[in-house]
Amino acid sequence: KENVLFGLPNVVCTPHLGAATTEAQENVAIQVAEQMSDYLLTGAVQNALNMPSVTAEEAKVMGPWIKLAEHLGAFVGQLTDEPIKAVNILYDGVAAEMNLPALESAAIAGLMKSVNPEVNMVSAPVVAAERGIKISKTTQGRTGVFAGYIKLTMVTDKRERSIAGTVFSDGKPRFIQIKGINIDAEIGSHMLYTTNRDVPGIIGALGGILGRNGVNIANFTLGRSDVGEEAIALLYVDETVPEKAQEELRASGFFRMIKPLAFNV
Repeated sequence: KENVLFGLPNVVCTPHLGAATTEAQENVAIQVAEQMSDYLLTGAVQNALNMPSVTAEEAKVMGPWIKLAEHLGAFVGQLTDEPIKAVNILYDGVAAEMNLPALESAAIAGLMKSVNPEVNMVSAPVVAAERGIKISKTTQGRTGVFAGYIKLTMVTDKRERSIAGTVFSDGKPRFIQIKGINIDAEIGSHMLYTTNRDVPGIIGALGGILGRNGVNIANFTLGRSDVGEEAIALLYVDETVPEKAQEELRASGFFRMIKPLAFNV
């Protein structure tokens, strides 16, 4: 249809592809290159269509927290075999003041990698939605000794599982609580998670069996709910725990769960 603007001498109308000029394409190419450079150098994400944007300033602070969120999701994902129904992510203290969509995408990406290794921060929310997983978040002011922390709680038809972590002043993510049991665990590429009743002999069994199988322990973290009650151990080891060592641990009769874990550190 005719429009009154078409006849005005000071109006130039172009089709939708009016930006497809040599000059425009060169400018777009430069902009894309600059944005990719920013991401590789600083972690900044600009003008993203399908993932949360992160400024260079945010990236400096949030880098370790994004990695922490991914580790929390990866921990729960590797321990869970049955279909996940819902996930709640609690942000406490300084974590609640950060770019929450970016943290959520990282956590869900870590969670979904156990079933789809190719998933990333872009595709993870879509994959989770396709699987019918309900994602919710909770924010709160500082409540404990840490300036802030993130807690991820996962629900299935059979169980509820939770893990919390924070970032220390050295910029390294740490696990600080599993199943409500307080710990302080450094995160490594290869780890071993065990659960048991709190009885004498656990440390000896773990150290002895892993040692006989040539597995070196870099860090050893223990925690328990109470004397004689549920206890956990999280070991940071130099390499994947071989199946033979896992079988020996199971045969010892001490452990309810023995699970090797891997993290992208």
